[in-house]
Order: sequence, then structure tokens, then C-alpha cells
Amino acid sequence: MIKCVLFDLDGTLADSVESIAVAGNKALKSVGLGPQPIEAYKYFAGDGADTLIQKALKAAGDVECHLFEKAYMEYKKIFERDCTYNVKVFPGIKELLDALKKKGIKIGVISNKPHLRTIDVVETLFEKNYFDIIIGHKDGIPKKPDPTSTIGAANDLGIEVEQCIYVGDTDVDMKTGLGANMFTIGVLWGFRERAELEEFHPQAIIETPHEIMEYLI
Repeated sequence: MIKCVLFDLDGTLADSVESIAVAGNKALKSVGLGPQPIEAYKYFAGDGADTLIQKALKAAGDVECHLFEKAYMEYKKIFERDCTYNVKVFPGIKELLDALKKKGIKIGVISNKPHLRTIDVVETLFEKNYFDIIIGHKDGIPKKPDPTSTIGAANDLGIEVEQCIYVGDTDVDMKTGLGANMFTIGVLWGFRERAELEEFHPQAIIETPHEIMEYLI
């Protein structure tokens, strides 16, 4: 019986690519490099802020990432201030979350976004304490796809991993959920395409948020 649904944030709960792209392009500008298309940031994102900046630098011409330290520091400074810029909840997400809460199912967020920025975004989009648990990336704890944080969330909630669903939109998320031995669902409204998700054989791939309700067995 499913007792908990854990969600990735960027590209799953929130359409946040513009906020990420604006901060990334300002960081590139600070080191003398040109901006990258917003669409490109859908592929830069997902593995944490440090990897995002490395990918953006390489795309902008700094293949060896010689400018990483300065660009990364600038990105963190900008993102701390503007992490909620034009961020929106995807259609149908709030209705899904309310339906899960009404059924007494715990809900949580597991993100590779820095922990404090994860809280900022989640509490801006939803009221404070709306989720039962929120975990962003913290120093000393491995990022997704390592399942440590995801398993830890289930443990903190007192729920077995087999009683959890993990929901995400990228290859990182598929590896995370499956690595945690959770029922893993890939979503098609986020940052990546079906082929990327299918490669990892999640238990389900869905097109609309409400379809998650079909898997509460």
C-alpha cells in the first residue's frame, strides 16, 4: 500500500527553467561568455548547480571549465536572490497534491537544487509546511541519483521504501527512484523526452499529474 509520494522539484512540480537560465546566463556574462538558449538549460539542469555551470560553460566555449570557480560563485549569488524568478507550478500539480493529502498520503520534495533554495522555491509556490518533508542538496550528502536522500526521506517519515512512489522527469530521477527501490514514475511535462525515461524502465510514464492516482495501490 502506497503511503508516500516523493517528487523531484525542477521539471516535475515546478516549471523553473527560466529562473535557472537567467541566473546561468548572468553567470556566463560575468566571465565574458555569451548566453545560452533557455531550452538548453533543460539539459544543463538536474545534476546540481555545479554540474549545471560546467555544462553551460562548455556550451559557451570554455570546454575545460577554466572559468568555473568565478562563474559558479556568481551563479550561487544570483540564484540566492532570484531563485523564484518566473517559477510556476505545472498545471494539475496543486490539484494532485491536494488529492494525495486528502487521502492521508505523505508528500515530499527531493531536489538537487541547494537545500535553502529548494525551501525558498517550495514555500513560495506552496504555503509553508504544505509538504511533509523537503530535502535539497546539502554539503556532505551525495546528490541524486544516489538514493541516500530519497531513502532518508522515507525513513524520516517512518515509511518503508516499498510503500513510496518517486516521481521525476529526468534520467537522474529514474536512477534515483529505482535505486531507492521505490515505485518510479517518469513524467512527460518536464525537461526531458520519453526516450530518455524509457531507457531506465520506470514502472510508469505519465502525461498528466492526476494519472499518479492510478498507482496508489
